[in-house]
Amino acid sequence: MPVKRTMAVTLAVGLVVAGCGTGTYDPETPEAKAYFAAPCPEPGVKPASDKEFTYWSMWTKDEPQGKVLGKAVRCFQEKTGVKVKVQWLGRKGYSQNLGPALNTDNVPDLFDQDVTKVAAAIVTPGGTQSVEDVYAMKVGEGDKTVRDVLSPSSIDFPQNKDKDGNNFLVPYETLSSAWWFNRDQTKNVQQPKTMAELYSLFQSSQTKDRSAVSQDGDISFYNMYFFTQLAERFTGAGGLYAAASDRSGQSWRNPGLLKAAEETAKLRPFFIDGWDAAKFPQNQQRWADGDASFLYLGSWAPSEVREYLTKQGVDTKVTFGSFQFPMPEGATHDIVEQITIGFGVTKKAKHPEAAKAFAAYFLNKELLRGIPDVASNLVPRPDVDVPEDLKSLKAVLDDPAKEHVLQYDGLESLAGGRWTTDVFDPANLALLKGQLTPQQFIDRLASTQATFWRNQG
Repeated sequence: MPVKRTMAVTLAVGLVVAGCGTGTYDPETPEAKAYFAAPCPEPGVKPASDKEFTYWSMWTKDEPQGKVLGKAVRCFQEKTGVKVKVQWLGRKGYSQNLGPALNTDNVPDLFDQDVTKVAAAIVTPGGTQSVEDVYAMKVGEGDKTVRDVLSPSSIDFPQNKDKDGNNFLVPYETLSSAWWFNRDQTKNVQQPKTMAELYSLFQSSQTKDRSAVSQDGDISFYNMYFFTQLAERFTGAGGLYAAASDRSGQSWRNPGLLKAAEETAKLRPFFIDGWDAAKFPQNQQRWADGDASFLYLGSWAPSEVREYLTKQGVDTKVTFGSFQFPMPEGATHDIVEQITIGFGVTKKAKHPEAAKAFAAYFLNKELLRGIPDVASNLVPRPDVDVPEDLKSLKAVLDDPAKEHVLQYDGLESLAGGRWTTDVFDPANLALLKGQLTPQQFIDRLASTQATFWRNQG
């Protein structure tokens, strides 16, 4: 087995922040300097009546995204005369602040969060209003509207619809995921065409000092990646969500889902020693230190890894490469997962006109480019350049031949998130640990789910 190197566990990024595509703000990079020095663009829409609005942000003001949105706020105020009252609440704002406020009159006009969390915690209790009118607003680039500049896949998908069939989120950041490797360490890696090629790649990368795959197993949604990525290639967009919504649980008896479980189980022998006992971000950091060749993680991997290396003060450099899961034998859906972060407008908003005008304004290319230039993340505009680290992943997202699927097919929004914690997570962890066979995994999902939905009433 590979030798395990001892290292300090630095909880520089808490569990709440993990997966949100953030990092350390560096104002000295050429891209950041150019972005903040650039003049404010003219808005495509100026509110006719609203003179102010409130905005509760999922970012803190000192995070890269907070800095970028802070510039957009200043520009909007300068160009429209509308006052923006911002509260920088951080990641738990939707659960600790917005959710409890829905039954009061103290709600913001505008908020932001990822689409799955919004669907589970805000849309379900009826806390949002339609943003269909925002898509028709101009962004300040001639006659271009919000819908004109955004990728259709970032807007039109079932989990972005409220009970009336209207979109409830205007996206401004896109997250995806991939197998990551260091091009300087693991050379000549190409996109595997089959699962057999993937396993062969992992096998050849292992040495006595290096594992194939690093994994922080204490984060349940990191553990979800493997089965869901493979299963979606059998079911397509919406297929897993439909299976998980089946009150009988019998939809899990799909042969493709069993095949996905079998392929997932084959990954376990390649995981780094102690993957299921480590505390995030220990094994992510071990990958950065060269203890493993591959890491499956979201598009925030480069920024988080670089933040860690910078804080360690080490000379280690990572030249990021990435590739996608191949199609398992018998699968028919060539998918790529994505999750959008965007703006929502509350049902009780007092100043929806101004809030919606700001949402459209931030989609202006000169403002939105701050997400890649300052925060090193992806955006749902195909015409905005991205960092070198993310170009291969961006190419996959922009590939018109790919079928776009919401991350985990939106499973995290089911029953306010309780389906994943009560039904899926325990069974999935047992499968990855080898405590359940693939067939037992499917059987457990079917039976546990039926009980779960009966208890929901």
